Amino acid sequence: MPPSQNDIAKHFRDLHSPQDPLILTNVWDASTASAIASLPTTRAIATASFAIAAYFGVDDENLTKAQNLTALKIFVSAAHRINPALPVTADLQDGYDKDLPSLAVTAKEAIALGAVGCNLEDMDNAAGTLRPLDEAVARVRTVVDAAKDAGVPDFALNARTDVLSQEGTTLDDAIVRGKAFLEAGACTVFVWGGPKGRGVEGGGEGFGEGVRGEGECDDAFGRRVFGSTGDSAVGSCKGEYWAGVVDVCDEGG
Repeated sequence: MPPSQNDIAKHFRDLHSPQDPLILTNVWDASTASAIASLPTTRAIATASFAIAAYFGVDDENLTKAQNLTALKIFVSAAHRINPALPVTADLQDGYDKDLPSLAVTAKEAIALGAVGCNLEDMDNAAGTLRPLDEAVARVRTVVDAAKDAGVPDFALNARTDVLSQEGTTLDDAIVRGKAFLEAGACTVFVWGGPKGRGVEGGGEGFGEGVRGEGECDDAFGRRVFGSTGDSAVGSCKGEYWAGVVDVCDEGG
């Protein structure tokens, strides 16, 4: 009997281990999804809005929900042709919809396409502003509840905070937001260092024992490394268009 979507989501959550950090490769078309899914060392794959936008020939901030979900459908189909149980997590940017009921629909649409996790930013990308904390927390909770309604209660929401991209903010502000997101049901927290790459070293300790964090590649076509308490940025990497695939292929033999 094949695993259910929630079984795959549970497995994806279990892969976030302090002793064995999860390396996720971002895919951007059917070819990369197939190539990465074929590697014996691949434990899960992820999408990246920047890479998908580049595939469609638009800027990241102009990527539409329809384009993103269309790409997700292709990725999941390509990956699951090779491994039907491979977890796929989707970059849903800021969730697109301003009202909570519409956000819930978006989350359910991604789940219906096969996603078992997603990234959700606390920016309002249309306005170009950071959402107030209570609003951002409500959006995290909405996605978590939507996943439960869709039959995937173990859906792994990775809550991203862009607070460090704002003038006058500190790592303490990121920790406050991260803790609030975790309390609202997020699985992990991603503290983005902003366009100038402000350091988040040591920030993981502020989230408490056993809390997981994420470090992300500087290049959207590379890889993302998930880890746990100690440093929010567990690892980083840089690479040109194919470097991420070549690097992972090398590791996979």
